[in-house]
Amino acid sequence: MVDVQGTVTGGFEPVRDAFARNFEQRGERGAALAVYRDGRKVVDVWAGTADATGGPDSAPWTENTAQVVRSATKGLAAAVPLILHQRGRLDLDAPVGTYWPEFKAAGKERVLVRHLLSHRAGLPALDTPLTPDQAVDGVSGPAALAAQRPLWQPGTDHGYHAQTYSWLLGELVLRATGRTIGRWIAEEMARPLGLQLWLGVPESDQGPVGRIGDVETPPPPPAQGLRARPKRSVLEAYRDPESLTRRAFTAIHPLPDENAPAYRAAGLPASGGIATARGLARCYAAFAGEVEAEAGGRAGRLFVPATLTLARTEESAGPDRVLVVNTRFGLGYMLHGPSSPLLSRGAFGHPGRGGSLAFADPESGIGFGYVTNGMQQNVTADPRAQALVRALRDCLRR
Repeated sequence: MVDVQGTVTGGFEPVRDAFARNFEQRGERGAALAVYRDGRKVVDVWAGTADATGGPDSAPWTENTAQVVRSATKGLAAAVPLILHQRGRLDLDAPVGTYWPEFKAAGKERVLVRHLLSHRAGLPALDTPLTPDQAVDGVSGPAALAAQRPLWQPGTDHGYHAQTYSWLLGELVLRATGRTIGRWIAEEMARPLGLQLWLGVPESDQGPVGRIGDVETPPPPPAQGLRARPKRSVLEAYRDPESLTRRAFTAIHPLPDENAPAYRAAGLPASGGIATARGLARCYAAFAGEVEAEAGGRAGRLFVPATLTLARTEESAGPDRVLVVNTRFGLGYMLHGPSSPLLSRGAFGHPGRGGSLAFADPESGIGFGYVTNGMQQNVTADPRAQALVRALRDCLRR
């Protein structure tokens, strides 16, 4: 039986129990879960090993173990242009070329800032993928996107920008502020509120970061009532090297080693963020409302009500050209739907391929963060995360 560490406020014990069952029934290896309600932490638990291999020398997961959270990073990165807009520093309806003149090339003059955030820019793949070294050099990615012709007329349809989101948002923020998106998050979000999350961890400071496993590790048999196996059409799209799906997810080729110190230091805004579950949950709680002061961080909020509305107002919906399922997006965030089931219709957040999930549900005052090192074959609806969401929903209904 797994030894679950941490604290749970009375009434939320079923969430801790669901977390434990993920180890017993769904192949969990090392993970953490945190939940805030009305700005106060009510669940903060962890278990397993910091190394997904779980070998005899693997250190245990601790309260400060952080993890690469893959596409859950997108939700952190998206907050930056929204807060810049909130402060009058960025116009969401301006052409991207207003801030990044080179981007206007190849028919992209009318791509708007909001198109980048809502996956409507028509740039989910590159004609020539980047190498792992090029992906993190800070130059090659933006240059490739500036030269790339859109794959559909921008603003007319949507398709998940799995990897290109890194260079699109990263360069936009750099041009608008003079700071990298990782530095902006550190200085304007993480440090003031005491958030354990980073887009770029120096190689000398990566001791507390756990080691993720292989995303191709076959998932365990799904628990009854949980659909873990994708439809055949989805599987075919991922397997076909010529499909837009495959091209979008391999805009970096060969795939980078996400455990490599250089990759963790780069902090790609699409997939390279590192966080604790507590850091994600507190961040999303601060999107939804005011968070209490904690050790290392003051009280405060990140989104004013108008920005909160922008984050969860539907911008894209229906068949996704890349994910080959119906998806819903606000400005930078996945919204509740069949392919990304969150707590309620009003919730917004972002999953990470293979497991992680973070979201806010303003109506119930919830900020939720789940991180794992046991990567499984899923993109938007991990059965472990969904078991935790169901348990939380049941607690809130009591």
